[in-house]
Amino acid sequence: MAAAAPLLKVFVVAALVFLLCTATNFSASVVAAATWCVARSDATDQALQLALDYACGAGADCGPIQSSGLCYLPNTLQAHASYAFNSYYQRRGNAPGSCSFAGTTTIAKTDPSYGSCVYPSSPRYVLFYRINIYLYYFSESCLFAS
Repeated sequence: MAAAAPLLKVFVVAALVFLLCTATNFSASVVAAATWCVARSDATDQALQLALDYACGAGADCGPIQSSGLCYLPNTLQAHASYAFNSYYQRRGNAPGSCSFAGTTTIAKTDPSYGSCVYPSSPRYVLFYRINIYLYYFSESCLFAS
């Protein structure tokens, strides 16, 4: 029975590699369908500011648009709102209604990232989420217990 343990570990590692490859292939096929939630160019500053405040208070990652963040420049309401709206949208898994900020947003199919400011897109989250689930499952598995 003890001799079967190394073989079982090899099988589990092979299965993990297969699952990771499958996740990567799945994500690669979804990249073409990536979307971003950005501010409309015709939105008023007042409406953008209200929506930006809501998004940052409701779970968007607004750290990158702070003065020391990678997306602070350009320091415009339009740019900051776009980053916050997209963060909110991605963190909610592109759920219906999560890119609806009182008419101030639109769905973009072109990556709005620029320079060192990277706008997250759903496929990245899907890939990292799947990898984290697989790694968590196997790290918690009793197969690797000492």
